[in-house]
Amino acid sequence: MGSLCEGRVVLVTGAGRGIGRSEALAFAREGAQVVVSDIGVELDGTGGSTEVAAAVVKEITDLGGEAVAVAADVGDPAAAAKAAETALEAFGRLDVIVNNAGILRDKMIFNMDESDFDAVIRVHLKGTWNLSRWGAIYWRERSKEGEGNDARIINTSSPAGLYGNVGQTNYSPAKAGIAAMTITLARELFRYGVTVNAISPVAQTRMTASIPRSPDRPARTPPPGGENQRDPDYVAPLVVWLGSRESKDVNGRVFEVGAGSVGVAEGWRHGPSEHKESGNWDPNELAPVVTDLLARSTESTQH
Repeated sequence: MGSLCEGRVVLVTGAGRGIGRSEALAFAREGAQVVVSDIGVELDGTGGSTEVAAAVVKEITDLGGEAVAVAADVGDPAAAAKAAETALEAFGRLDVIVNNAGILRDKMIFNMDESDFDAVIRVHLKGTWNLSRWGAIYWRERSKEGEGNDARIINTSSPAGLYGNVGQTNYSPAKAGIAAMTITLARELFRYGVTVNAISPVAQTRMTASIPRSPDRPARTPPPGGENQRDPDYVAPLVVWLGSRESKDVNGRVFEVGAGSVGVAEGWRHGPSEHKESGNWDPNELAPVVTDLLARSTESTQH
């Protein structure tokens, strides 16, 4: 057992399986007290079981760590608050929120129902917002009362959110929204001793196994260390470090992590432009202008 997060209380949502489970276990191995939040649903959000979170708690306690389980639907504000309040009841404080919970309902847009869109946005995007809002209020009140914070929010975006993917017009915008929310929250909360970062993980889980791949993207190649590097355990170390006291100066960033690699994603930024010195553009003169801009854009080499 390590000590990087000793004395810190961490809430991980979607912690019953996959990346969330790996994160919860990794935090416990570094001395954190962990709230394992998971309602044990199927991949599409149906069903549910309290046994999923309880099993991870047992794994942690068998390691000699401290953990409690909570079954909370993060898309519901009251249930999300219950998950966070479980940390206060069990351990007296909350230092780190890891927003990881999610579901999938992949379909091409012409086959996707409104309910498929709403359900995915609700869990991923609204669920992240619900817990982040609870944490923001909690840490702001502590700050106003003169208590210092060294707190973290770590959100989970996705390559589908950063780059798009076919069959995911619900999941991709949810994950893109999480990346944008991360940057905004980072600016809002830093003054209160809270940093907010996100990861875009690469790992083989029950969720990623079902994701369709865009036909225009290159075929996946095995990582240098072999397929075992796609295990979710290769994502967890960065998340643990981001949740530690050592990361206090890292804020508002999105990290690509997994398969033995750690990188920083660079999002929307200003590209080439053309300015007309006088008057407005005429639509009829824009074809060569846009063609030239696209040719000069670095994005033109990525498709």
